[in-house]
Amino acid sequence: MTANVAVETTPETPVWNDPAHDIGTRVSALIGAMTLEEKIAQLYGVWVGASDEGGEVAPHQHDMEEAVDLDSLLPAGLGQLTRPFGTAPVDPALGALSLLRTQARIVSANRFGIPAVAHEECLAGFATWKATAYPVPLSWGATFDPELIHRMAAAIGRDMRSVGVHQGLAPVLDVVRDPRWGRVEETIGEDPYLVGTVATAYVRGLQSAGVLATLKHFVGYSASRAGRNLAPVEMGPRETADILLPPFEMAVREGGARSVMSAYNDTDGVPAAADEELLTGLLRDTWGFEGTVVADYFGIAFLRTLHGIAGDWAGAAGAALHAGVDVELPTVKTFGAPLVEAVTAGRVPESLIDRALRRVLAEKARLGLLDADFSPVPPALAGADLDDPDALRGTVDLDTPGNRELAREVAERAVVLLANDGTLPLGRPRRIALVGPNAEEPTAVLGCYSFPLHVGVHHPGTPAGIELPSLREAVAREFPGAEITVARGTGIDDGDTSGIAEAVRAAREADVVLAVLGDRAGLFGRGTSGEGCDAASLALPGAQQELLDAVLDAGTPVVTVLLAGRPYALGRAVAEAAAIVQSFFPGVEGTTALAGVLSGRTEPSGRLPVSVPRGPDAQPATYLGARLAQASEVSNIDPTAAFGFGHGLSYTDFAWSGLAVDEKETGTDGAFRLAFTVRNTGKRHGTEVVQLYLHDPVASVVQPVQRLIGYTRVPLAPGEARRVRVTVPADLASFTGRDGRRVVEPGELELRLAASSTDPRLTATVTLTGPERYVDHTRRLHAAFGQEPAQAG
Repeated sequence: MTANVAVETTPETPVWNDPAHDIGTRVSALIGAMTLEEKIAQLYGVWVGASDEGGEVAPHQHDMEEAVDLDSLLPAGLGQLTRPFGTAPVDPALGALSLLRTQARIVSANRFGIPAVAHEECLAGFATWKATAYPVPLSWGATFDPELIHRMAAAIGRDMRSVGVHQGLAPVLDVVRDPRWGRVEETIGEDPYLVGTVATAYVRGLQSAGVLATLKHFVGYSASRAGRNLAPVEMGPRETADILLPPFEMAVREGGARSVMSAYNDTDGVPAAADEELLTGLLRDTWGFEGTVVADYFGIAFLRTLHGIAGDWAGAAGAALHAGVDVELPTVKTFGAPLVEAVTAGRVPESLIDRALRRVLAEKARLGLLDADFSPVPPALAGADLDDPDALRGTVDLDTPGNRELAREVAERAVVLLANDGTLPLGRPRRIALVGPNAEEPTAVLGCYSFPLHVGVHHPGTPAGIELPSLREAVAREFPGAEITVARGTGIDDGDTSGIAEAVRAAREADVVLAVLGDRAGLFGRGTSGEGCDAASLALPGAQQELLDAVLDAGTPVVTVLLAGRPYALGRAVAEAAAIVQSFFPGVEGTTALAGVLSGRTEPSGRLPVSVPRGPDAQPATYLGARLAQASEVSNIDPTAAFGFGHGLSYTDFAWSGLAVDEKETGTDGAFRLAFTVRNTGKRHGTEVVQLYLHDPVASVVQPVQRLIGYTRVPLAPGEARRVRVTVPADLASFTGRDGRRVVEPGELELRLAASSTDPRLTATVTLTGPERYVDHTRRLHAAFGQEPAQAG
């Protein structure tokens, strides 16, 4: 086939096709040459092959999907192609060929030869058939390792770009406010600084490969009332500014994110997709964001159908454009004929179309899609015989050994050892009882946006496309001499207790019990975790707690292993289990990583990105609570966590000592410098995760008792010690004051150097002096850490 539809640059080449001109000049020339229909066509996507029937689709999708006649649309052009790989199982090479042919068709059909931006989901890896499924974002948070997440994101981006994808709909920067919310697995955690640093690393990694990162969901989605999906938010402006916005601010300012997705929710009655103050005033005018704002799927139409702020599709389109949304996704609904008619009738100014179009075309220019030498042939097909699809099948590998190794490294660093009485590492047990619904379930390591669970479940005759060893298989490899007995006991959420007696018998006959519990990821009620799978309480789903209690009564040491998408209350197991190991949907190498931690081949170094509740109903609860949110004598509900944010054990011990503070006072524009020593006092290699918390005892508005302002990983051999130095800018003490401005106030502070939010090791009491100082988005965002070998003695 002829795939190269490029044109050579000549003196007659249009300005917009000539990269010798600056982007602004090229875009202005192109806009000036376009008709209204051609302009608007660049502002929407088309979802080819999406279903609008049956239970396979998202709620409301059947209301939004209409048959798409590409032949009638393409002469005007097309802005985006929605999920060309992630809609149905397709061999990667054949998918790349199909996308190539579609792009060639798009380019040939419109008079300016403009291709579409192809976007895909990449929340836990490229969400397509046969691509590596990495750990979910909650596991990224558990690593406390932004550099590792940067490397993972770069690998994901390279795979996507190799087959012709330009934009990824990740990362999620929503801060967990209520872990009953089904999408907790998609978040990085409950602390804005952890979320911001890890997400920013992901953005940089993905974009280093030439794939636009899309920050979502801007903003408030995770703070919904009662933890329900797509529900109203009542959060005040100060809490929004200090908890929900900082991760986005960091990813825009430091990550250089090129796209932002507006959220579904309304906050105090204003839908995010129609919030001009948010999408234009804050995001663009204040933070300086220059990329595109895309709507969450069907989010513009929801302004009419769910929010009721528009009376028709044109009104919804106009409201979104006015607020600052540039692109309608996933397919054309409001930005098509209704918008053309509204502009023609004068209801929507054409200047709003031009504003959004300028941003869209600028991104296409940066991607090289407007260049005269553009070719739709993706790198993975370079040099291939494009006329022989059968020969192409199987030639593109999106699950390489390098990917698997990286997935394993992330999974290992994300395993959190919550409790251990010395039973772990296991050594060489003779008889192991594996009980629980996730013991033999291969997909127990996958989140709801993994391809096998997001799309593959709707194609039951199609294999998963990637190797997914169950925990039973991984444990058998890890302990080749052990006799392993498996008893499911109960299902994830079926409530069936008929198998519990068998599980108890297996437990009594074993040397150790691995109780493998947790979630089944799914969508819209088809799972116990995932989008639209919200929880009424944080009790283990179904009869799993009953199973756990029964095997605890059997008298054999029980190691509770959780493969889950959110934290759960574990009842008696907190005090009675021999050990508790938490893993948040750890991806294709997750069971191998878990087996390595159980045997001691791998040292656990993960830390909790979300608190684990003591009881199932004391919600919502987060470590970022103020004093009134803590346990008190005037309420019978104790929200104290069983295991707090940042908690995680190792197989060795660490001693912290020698705190030195260079100056105990500095101005509100200054910085504090601290140093201390961390020593591995045990007999095994281990990594301590040093966490820095700020406690502000007196402030003009109520503050959390403490909040994370920095962290670093300190790997240490047995007996090794390192001197850790940290510089803490006064800007990190800033918060949103009563007048809505961010302020650094003078006064006393505590800088808590801690192993977790519940385990402070060293505390420096310091004082800020001088006048109140107001800061903005240019303030310093990080404490600077350094490490060096400690002096002997």
